[in-house]
Amino acid sequence: MKQWLVGVAALQLVLGSAALAQSKNGHGAVDLDPTARGNVTGTGIEMRDIIRMSDSLVRDLLQRPDFVNSPKPPRIVVDSSRLVNKSSQRLDTDMISDNLRASLMRAAAGRIRFISREAMEDVAQERELKRQGQVDVATRGMAKAVAGLDFKLTGRITSLDSRNNTTGEQQRAMQVVFELIDLETSESVYISEPFIIQRGQRDDVVYR
Repeated sequence: MKQWLVGVAALQLVLGSAALAQSKNGHGAVDLDPTARGNVTGTGIEMRDIIRMSDSLVRDLLQRPDFVNSPKPPRIVVDSSRLVNKSSQRLDTDMISDNLRASLMRAAAGRIRFISREAMEDVAQERELKRQGQVDVATRGMAKAVAGLDFKLTGRITSLDSRNNTTGEQQRAMQVVFELIDLETSESVYISEPFIIQRGQRDDVVYR
C-alpha cells in the first residue's frame, strides 16, 4: 500500500512538472500594431487591410467637389446592410462599415451628414412619445419628418481560391469594391478603385 502511494505521488510530480514546462513554453498576450502584419495571418482580409481600405476611400470621397462642396451637406448612410460578402472568408462586415463610417465622419467635419437607418425603431418610438405628450420635445424641438437620404454607400466582397494538392500551398485573391448610389435617381455617382488582396500560405489559418 505504501509503495502504491509513493508511485501515485511520483506520477503526480511528473505530470505537474510537465504541465509547468508546457505553461512556460506558452505565449502571453501582447499588444500588436493593427496596421502591421500580425503573428497569425492567413490568406483573407486582415485588420490592416480594413484600415487601408478605409483610409483610401475617405481620401477619395473627400476629394470630390461634387460631393463635399455642395451648398447643402449631402446625407449619406454607411452601414453593412448593403455590404455583401460573397467571398469564401467568414467576415464580419460590420467591422468594415463601422471603421469606414467613423473615419469618414471624423474627416468630413460636417461636410457630410450621416443618417442612421439602424436606429429607425428607436427614432419612431421617441417621436411617438413626444407627439402623444408623454415626454417633452427635448432641446431640439420636433421635425416634420425623419431625415431622408441622398446617397448610400454599398459594396461587394468576392474571392477566388486555389490550392496545390501536392505542396499544400493555398492561395486566395480577394476583391472589395465600394459604390455610392443616388437614392433618388439610382445613379451610381462613384465607384472605388478595386481593393485587391492576394496571399498564399501552407499553414491553415481559420477566420472566426
